[in-house]
Amino acid sequence: MKGSTYRRCYCRSEDGRSLGKACPQLTSRRHGVYAVRQELPARGDGTRRSFSRAGYATAKEAQDILDQVRALLAVPDGDDADGQVRIGDLLEQVSKDKKAPLPELDDVRRRYTTGQSLTAQTTVGEWLDEWLSARRGRRTGISRDEINIRKHLKPRIGHLRLDRLRVSHLVEMFDAIAEDNETILVENQARREQMARGKWGKPGTPPAAERARLLEERARLAEMKPFRHTVGPATRQRVRSTLRAALNDAIAQQRFGITFNPASHVEMESGRRPKGVLWTEEHVRRWEETGEKPSAVMVWTPEQMGQFLQHALDDRLYALFHLVTFRGLRRGEACGQRWTDVDLDKGLLTVARQIVQDGWTVYEDEPKTNSGARTIALDSGTVQVLREHRARQQKERERLGDAWVDTGRIFTQEDGSWLRPSKVTDRFAELSEEIGLPPVRLHDLRHGAATLIHAGGGDLHAIKETLGHAGIGITSDTYAHLLPQVDRAIAEAAAKVVPLPRRAEAVAGKPQNKISNTAAHAPLTQEAPDVASEAGREGEPEASLAGQGS
Repeated sequence: MKGSTYRRCYCRSEDGRSLGKACPQLTSRRHGVYAVRQELPARGDGTRRSFSRAGYATAKEAQDILDQVRALLAVPDGDDADGQVRIGDLLEQVSKDKKAPLPELDDVRRRYTTGQSLTAQTTVGEWLDEWLSARRGRRTGISRDEINIRKHLKPRIGHLRLDRLRVSHLVEMFDAIAEDNETILVENQARREQMARGKWGKPGTPPAAERARLLEERARLAEMKPFRHTVGPATRQRVRSTLRAALNDAIAQQRFGITFNPASHVEMESGRRPKGVLWTEEHVRRWEETGEKPSAVMVWTPEQMGQFLQHALDDRLYALFHLVTFRGLRRGEACGQRWTDVDLDKGLLTVARQIVQDGWTVYEDEPKTNSGARTIALDSGTVQVLREHRARQQKERERLGDAWVDTGRIFTQEDGSWLRPSKVTDRFAELSEEIGLPPVRLHDLRHGAATLIHAGGGDLHAIKETLGHAGIGITSDTYAHLLPQVDRAIAEAAAKVVPLPRRAEAVAGKPQNKISNTAAHAPLTQEAPDVASEAGREGEPEASLAGQGS
């Protein structure tokens, strides 16, 4: 097939016609630009077509483009008429977009040999749908990816061509999410203020004039947008993680000619786990006045834990709340716990299964991580609670007879069937609100359990093993909360290790208004106090240097 490079210009005659090759200035090498024209295989209906492109500064640039076009035309065998038409369709499409680069030869050859479309321009959204449909793994992870794609990725970048996705597109996407967050905060605040205007804060029935005003305010409230959640740093990190995984799979499969993953190079703020904060008296007072929580993760003090357990003592799920409070099981692990995995005589519990809730669907699965499959010790109080719970469950079973559903679970519905995790969360919230405790999530009882283990003398490794963390970094960064009294005891014991300096005047019984020259040397010569006897004072913890390392 014929093809060539040539020089052309855009000069026109006085009547507006293009001069083309007739331009007298083309004799000068500085005039005009170089162009390419290559005949293409005829279309499927037999009509002729060609690849044309201009604007090259030198003959070499134009020749390089022509060589690339001819290399693409040589991909199909000479007797492959259908393949020749497909390559012609590709080059014709590229020729129409003067700014589109020529497709990579290796990518075209791979797509041609594997029978893929050569002309399809796959978008980010199309690939994400294809990737998600082939996704394998834990159902909760797949569900999270589906939400990230549906709520964030497809609405914002789904229309972009996959092979043209750049870091700048992702920067714009996350900037837009941050701007939406600001809008959401403003709208949420406006709704709160409107709700306040629509309430009658005085005792008794409001007068007619006030009733009319309140109706108007409530009508305005109905027209406002409902409360919405902002997209926090951790969620944005998960959105990027979903996109990064999808693009990595496209690269690994050598799809669409992409070799660069922009999701791996976009800079984002850290999605660090929030650290838990204890509900101290000052924090509770502030919360009661303003409704503000000091942190997204709040932890009850031991006294508050005791108040909750006392209030929940006669509740059907008391044993579950007791187990989570002291041993830190995850919600799904508690719901999935089987009697066959508990040895009450030895005081051991093995976490082997969990009940997972995905939307309204409930299913059984393995623990969240490999470390989640663990065996933990039970204290005597928890053993007794579980024995009492088993006796009560046996009475329920005898009362229902054949209607009892034998799932073998420790915690069940009234008929023995699986306990829905969301029901546990709802009941926990109801019980804590009934006695006016400051709000914590059911999951935050794990933070409380970590605090209790530490207060009982357990180190970070003990907390990690009990809670089933994949790495000790999670334990140290998120769960190691020192109780104020434990922290104070450690501080007091540490302070007693070093002999405190005493002024010479105080030793001699003189007024302490002067410092002698020897006072500065007192710490070097005086005897260390008896740490054990000092620590034994009323209200102070005992301290011992035995076994301490450097």
